[in-house]
Amino acid sequence: METPGLVVHGEAAPFSTALRSLLNNPQYSDVCFVVGQERQEVFAHRCLLACRCNFFQRLLGPKLGPGMPGPVVLSSVPADAFLAVLEFLYANSVRLHRHSVLEVLTAAVEYGLEELRELCLEFVVKVLDVELVCEALQVGVAGPACRWASAWRAALLTRHPSFCCQVAVTFGLGPLQERCIAFIETHTQEALRTRGFLELSAPALLPLLRSDKLRVDEAELVLAARSWARVGAAVLERPVAEVAAPVVRELRLALLAPAELSALEEQNQREPLIPVEQIVEAWKCHALRRGDAARGTPCRRRRGTLPREHHCFLDLPFK
Repeated sequence: METPGLVVHGEAAPFSTALRSLLNNPQYSDVCFVVGQERQEVFAHRCLLACRCNFFQRLLGPKLGPGMPGPVVLSSVPADAFLAVLEFLYANSVRLHRHSVLEVLTAAVEYGLEELRELCLEFVVKVLDVELVCEALQVGVAGPACRWASAWRAALLTRHPSFCCQVAVTFGLGPLQERCIAFIETHTQEALRTRGFLELSAPALLPLLRSDKLRVDEAELVLAARSWARVGAAVLERPVAEVAAPVVRELRLALLAPAELSALEEQNQREPLIPVEQIVEAWKCHALRRGDAARGTPCRRRRGTLPREHHCFLDLPFK
């Protein structure tokens, strides 16, 4: 009886190097992609992509026919991110960069590459900082609930390429969202001053405004929310109040002193941001000196809330 053969392995490094040499190499390629807004040509090999990724198996199936088909247009993914995906598919390894990792993560999710997705998440956690965190948060929560994400993304793409991460798909990246929120809770004031904060979608901003752990005073948070809404209004060509409507209810106006609330009310008349009834509810808390006087009015102090005289009457201090 013949004994079963023994599987022996050659060195992995030369094999990986050889495959990497085929990356975006027109020689022997049998498919050409036209990628990104810049419409860059990228050459690849159908059999390798199809056996490594179900997305490409469906995309490059028999319907394309034999021989060299016409270019396959993938305009939603930047060329750098697409090349990184191909590098992973060819060599099972990839060099990630801080400035483009979120685009690679987005592509990995869209193409169903779970291993690459996990590698990108590990890398993001390692390099997470104030400048990156809001963009990473946006990737973590973007989904169908963001009804204007596509318009926002299209309008910002030309002036901020790294923001192309904002796609209308459910990413299911709960751990990334939690990590980003925890980071912002610790570095709130710095994060509020970043461009990434101004470009958050409403679904991404909501969990931040609901947090008790933000290290920022409510007056500063109101200013940040107004700046965020102004940017959205300019991009979407809609009124500031309409853009702010999904998130503004999470502002805790009862934490403001009477003078601050009066000034906010005057500014709100000039530039509507907050519903009048929400301001009325905050005044009711002041009049009755009870934090629970107006049902639905958030009165819990955040970690960064500065003390004010009337706070002694609030029933729900931060715990």
